[in-house]
Amino acid sequence: MVTRRAALVGGGAVAAGAVVVALVAWPDDDGGSGRRAGRAPTSSASAEPTPSRSYALSKAPRTIPAVREHAPARGPGWRPGPGGRVVVGDPGLRDEARLLAGELRLRYGGEERARPGDVRLDLDRGAKGRSPESYTLTVKDRTVRVTAPAEAGVFYGTRTLKQAVRADGAAPEGVVRDAPAKPRRGFMVDIARKHFSAEWIERRVTELGDLKYNELGLHFSDDQAFRIASESHPEVVSADHLTKEQVRRIVDLAASRHITVVPEIDSPGHLGAVLKAHPDLQLRDVRGVATQGAVDIANPKAARTVDDLLREYGELFPGAQWHIGADEYQALVVRDPEAAYPRLAAAARERLGPGARIQDLATRWLNDRVRTVGPARSVRAWNDGFFRGGVTAADERVEVAYWTGKELAAREPVAYLREGREVINYNDEYLYYVLGEPNDFAYPTGQRVYEQWTPRVLRGTRPVDAAYDGRIRGAVFAVWCDLAGAQTQEQVARGIRMPLRATAQKLWDAREPARPWRDFVTLAGQVEGGGG
Repeated sequence: MVTRRAALVGGGAVAAGAVVVALVAWPDDDGGSGRRAGRAPTSSASAEPTPSRSYALSKAPRTIPAVREHAPARGPGWRPGPGGRVVVGDPGLRDEARLLAGELRLRYGGEERARPGDVRLDLDRGAKGRSPESYTLTVKDRTVRVTAPAEAGVFYGTRTLKQAVRADGAAPEGVVRDAPAKPRRGFMVDIARKHFSAEWIERRVTELGDLKYNELGLHFSDDQAFRIASESHPEVVSADHLTKEQVRRIVDLAASRHITVVPEIDSPGHLGAVLKAHPDLQLRDVRGVATQGAVDIANPKAARTVDDLLREYGELFPGAQWHIGADEYQALVVRDPEAAYPRLAAAARERLGPGARIQDLATRWLNDRVRTVGPARSVRAWNDGFFRGGVTAADERVEVAYWTGKELAAREPVAYLREGREVINYNDEYLYYVLGEPNDFAYPTGQRVYEQWTPRVLRGTRPVDAAYDGRIRGAVFAVWCDLAGAQTQEQVARGIRMPLRATAQKLWDAREPARPWRDFVTLAGQVEGGGG
């Protein structure tokens, strides 16, 4: 039968709770002759009864995230064994095939026909209307076939196969049809406040790939440090940092797992590390007091410096996603920005008209950075970088990274959704792992995410109306290192292990999970692929 949680996948619909029964007779171990080895055929009158093996109807493979649809069948299933190969029907799948072959201790067989014991990977480029991340996994005649419209879908099919073998030693007979509910499934780590080794990040990439995540965010510039080498501004780089060669290895490894690395240089706030090298760019209030982390957005040199860095890292990070920050600009968190920062207020009126305010100047800054990043990339900014009213509006293609409603005058998520904005969920109630638990933060638990959260829960604990679901592109689980020494790298890896798995499940299928939390934890140990 189809799993009770089957849904619309790949253009076909199976209602939850529906049952599909496929009674299929598969060949016996002697190759399907129906005769015992070594016994000569006899006439029907004298033939002895021939024992045949019967199989129970298969159950869905046990994986994280769970597959969304499985049509069961009767048969032996498939398990890796001596002589088994991974073969491909398209040379573009060689990397996926070699990876799987190494993981399951099979041989890579190139472009060959599949035979019993083999796994075959194929592209179905003619599949119209299907997500490129969807796939079909068929186990029949002791052979596995994974097909998908694009390489990403094939890769996810191999993750399902790998986990099924880890959990139960074999892949069950039948057909899996699977696809994610959300196209953005991310993990972000604040490597600015705390230095994480390249090896630690690479282990997370492997872990994320097995869980079918497709984004890794690197927040590498903040008040505390700037963590990636730079040729355009080497003076801003902190002592502990990643070399560009290390970053390229991370980016390449991520690409092999169909993960986009999303860089973030937050501005015009959170630039303390840049300001240490360029104090002339510091924003000062009406009393001449320096404003923490904030550059003077009326100073053209500040824009040139940030743009230098954006252009430089545009080559290092070739993916289609960029995060440009825009949150917590301290000039705009006071009660009367124009009185506190009269120079910024004057610059806003001069450049944008007599009715302009400092928030308009900040919006202009955001839009200028979007132009620097360029039209070929999707750009996101934190929700508190978007402002009500004003004479200047944020570029319409900027996605909202919604993280909190706790900021001064913060708007509800529906305010952005009603405007037609696309939103990515970074809900600080469930998806923020903040080292040291400052400011009333508590380490999120996987159980709470698994049992209470969905992508529609953007702020606090209440979901937005289902009518907005299509504009919520996905979510990102984030590690923030406010108190960097509170945990070691290894403690962070252990602390985020189950929350990451729970988030993966809810991004792949937002409905109530069929498996109880205790069983989910047990399964996580059985399919473990990344590790800390």
